[in-house]
Amino acid sequence: MVDAPLPQPELLAAIPRLRRYARVLTGDAARADDLVQEALARGWEKRRLWQAGTDLRAWLFTIMHNVFVNQRASAVREAANVSLDAESDAGRGAWQVPVPAAQFARVELMELLQQVGRLPAEQRETLLLAAVEEMRYEEIAATMSVPVGTVMSRLSRAREKLRRLSDERPATLKRVK
Repeated sequence: MVDAPLPQPELLAAIPRLRRYARVLTGDAARADDLVQEALARGWEKRRLWQAGTDLRAWLFTIMHNVFVNQRASAVREAANVSLDAESDAGRGAWQVPVPAAQFARVELMELLQQVGRLPAEQRETLLLAAVEEMRYEEIAATMSVPVGTVMSRLSRAREKLRRLSDERPATLKRVK
């Protein structure tokens, strides 16, 4: 088989989206960049497996998701050898807003990101792919290697939990409409 080149415009257009998804997966900008780099390198190595005419973005998301799952499994195996004094919050980075905003809007956005950060990883990842990346249920299912029904269930539970968390906000912080 001859290695077919990946379409450069599609590849370049996918990078910011990969970075956003990696940031949600890892919770840390540096680890997210490492994950994207690893996924792109793996995609380049496996470029002969990509079929021209198919969605390159979804293919790269699937690769990155699988790299992340493999890295997480490896970290869990290695955790048995780590001192109990190791940093207990290693899997969670601080959510940061990449653009300046009005103070009140920034506070609301930070609260929302904290609430999203409190979702279970599977729900958080599914929500990001649906809401931010605007992927269809079928694309999300293929990316995460789960049935479409699981995607729908995770989205429903994530949205419901965000509603509950939003309702728990102190009344003084809620905007009067």
